[in-house]
Amino acid sequence: ANRYLPNNRSTYPRCCVMSTQEKNTRNIDPEKVTAERLNGYAALLGCIALVGAYATTGQIIPGFV
Repeated sequence: ANRYLPNNRSTYPRCCVMSTQEKNTRNIDPEKVTAERLNGYAALLGCIALVGAYATTGQIIPGFV
């Protein structure tokens, strides 16, 4: 048996601490979830536009030297 890794994971201190914590349930507004999702879509669209502009013109910002 390796002395650095416990054989029984339930006696591992970090697992014990994490399992004894109360479950933290929070109510998240659906509007915030929608806003974050749209923000992510906008960021992905911007990244795709950046790659497309670089692929077609060779510049990160076309027209800006």
